[in-house]
Amino acid sequence: MGIQERKRRERERRRQQIIVAAKRVFSEKGFSKTTMEDIAREAELSPGTLYLYFKNKDELYASLSLRILQFMNIRLEDVKKEKDSNSQQKIASIKEALYDVYQFDPMILINMFHLQSNETLKNLSSPLLDNLTELSRNSLQILADIFKNNSPGNSFLARRPKAIADIVWSLFTGVVLWEESKRMIDDEKNFLKQTLDVAFEIFARGVTR
Repeated sequence: MGIQERKRRERERRRQQIIVAAKRVFSEKGFSKTTMEDIAREAELSPGTLYLYFKNKDELYASLSLRILQFMNIRLEDVKKEKDSNSQQKIASIKEALYDVYQFDPMILINMFHLQSNETLKNLSSPLLDNLTELSRNSLQILADIFKNNSPGNSFLARRPKAIADIVWSLFTGVVLWEESKRMIDDEKNFLKQTLDVAFEIFARGVTR
C-alpha cells in the first residue's frame, strides 16, 4: 500500500470516527444543545481536528443522512428489480422497503426529514449538498420507475409516475413524523407499522385499477 492510499484510508477512518461520535451526542443531547466541542470530546479529538473534516455542526449533522439515503436507494432498487410482482405486491414491497429504511436508523431518518424543511441546507458545502440532492432524487426516480405501467403485471393508473412517487414520499414522511410526535407524549405507543399498513392499503386502492 502506497503512502497516498494510507493517508486516504486514515482520513476516512478519522471521518467515520467523528460521525459515530456525532451520532451518539446528537442522540443524547439533541441538535440545538450539541456543540462541536461536545462531539470532539466524544471522539477524543481536538475541536480543530473536526473542522478539518466538517466546516460546521450543520454539515456534520447533514452528513449522517448520506448512509441512510444510500440504503434507501438499495432497498428501492430491490423492489424495482422484482419481475413477477403485480401492482398490489409492488406497493407492499415499497412499504416494506421504506419500513426497513426506518428500522435501519430511526433517529437519522427523522433528522433527515427535518433537515429537508429547515435552513440547515443553506449552510452545507456544495459537494455535500450535491451528494444529498443526488441520492434523494435517485430515490424518487426509482419510485417513479416502479410506477411506470410498462409490464403485464402492472395495473397502475395512467398518471404521472413522478407525481405518484412524490405522494409516496409525502405519505411515508408524514406518517413517520406524526407517529414520532405521538411517541414524545407516550413512548410506549409505537403504531408506525400498523399506520403504514393502513396508509398504503388506502393508497393502493387509489393508484391501481
